[in-house]
Amino acid sequence: MSQPVPPNQPQQPYDAPPGGGNPYAGQQPGQPGAATGNPYAGQQPGPYGQPGVPFGAAPFAPAAPTRNNLGLGLLTAVVTAVVAAFLYGVIVGAIDREIGYIAVGVGFLVGFAASKAGGQNPVLPVVSAVLSVGAAYLGQLVGIAIALSDLIHQSASSLFFDHFDTLTKAWNAGSDFKTYLFLLLAAVAAIGGAKKAA
Repeated sequence: MSQPVPPNQPQQPYDAPPGGGNPYAGQQPGQPGAATGNPYAGQQPGPYGQPGVPFGAAPFAPAAPTRNNLGLGLLTAVVTAVVAAFLYGVIVGAIDREIGYIAVGVGFLVGFAASKAGGQNPVLPVVSAVLSVGAAYLGQLVGIAIALSDLIHQSASSLFFDHFDTLTKAWNAGSDFKTYLFLLLAAVAAIGGAKKAA
């Protein structure tokens, strides 16, 4: 059964809020205000006048999850070492002289790529250092093969694969203290590149 409406009840206009158009009329002190459509209403301002952090959440994004994929890091190190060795050899063969600083760049690139793909695994800097020494050495052999291919009119690839022992003898004959120093610096650069990427 329905309730009867008491007589002489004051009526509000249909769309007017209580209090004669004032949304805060009738509000008790300390209570939240009327809904205004502002999601930051009633919050204390944050630094530099920005809206405060809602619901006590952290004021910054959480750290990204750490990568630790040893297999991917090793594969990336090997591929990068092979590509860097080839490019180093092409540069050395094109200008017909050894540039030791490129060996440092090869090392840095191998270490950086391995750590970027594999994460912070402590094996990656060590493997990157070994691979960067091998990449710098192979790059110098490719450079010798390219330089000799012009002299003996044979392709550099056949000279590299068919007469690898001759290339190693030529490298040994032409190597000096600086050659070994730059191989060492390539290993150090690989460790530095791995730490930079991690």
